[in-house]
Amino acid sequence: MMNLLRRSLIAAAVAAPVLAFANVNVDAPAPAFTATTADGKTVNLADYKGKTVVLEWTNHDCPFVKKHYSGNMQSQQKDATAQGVVWLQVISSAPGQQGFVDGATAQKLNTDRGAAPTATLLDPKGEIGKAYGAQTTPHMYVIKGDGTLAYKGGIDSIATAKVDDIAKAEPYVKEALAAVAAGKKVEKSSTRPYGCGVKYAS
Repeated sequence: MMNLLRRSLIAAAVAAPVLAFANVNVDAPAPAFTATTADGKTVNLADYKGKTVVLEWTNHDCPFVKKHYSGNMQSQQKDATAQGVVWLQVISSAPGQQGFVDGATAQKLNTDRGAAPTATLLDPKGEIGKAYGAQTTPHMYVIKGDGTLAYKGGIDSIATAKVDDIAKAEPYVKEALAAVAAGKKVEKSSTRPYGCGVKYAS
């Protein structure tokens, strides 16, 4: 009986999906990537050399994403891009998982919500997400013009899905962008991300 149980446990462990996440570090080079955008273009991180880049992991059905798309995320996108920042949404939900959309649907979602990212990257295999160690939606990263990572973590300091908490929270991404623009080191450069788990393929 014990041998049968042991074999069952081993089989279960072998069958269980193992997601290999990178551990990206602040002040180190951000992982390079090539991706297809929602409008069918191909982009590389290297295309944006010299510019500050924000990566925003998103899933439109996640309550935490809905919280910030009540106006906060759109406002931050517009403020940042007006300052020359490149803002890239990343959708790493796998086919059949919550948040997976095709390019046309992703574009419609942004139009309907008044969102203003520079581009939306489709990552259905989760390659970009795993390269960055993206765990939640939203999970935010700020990359400096020299290609090094300046910030990783939550969009702000209050880990709830309550819209009312946005105004009370410390806006980590806004602060990171302000520091980078001023040529200063980001004071809180690595914070705890919060939200729904990224829906990677099993």
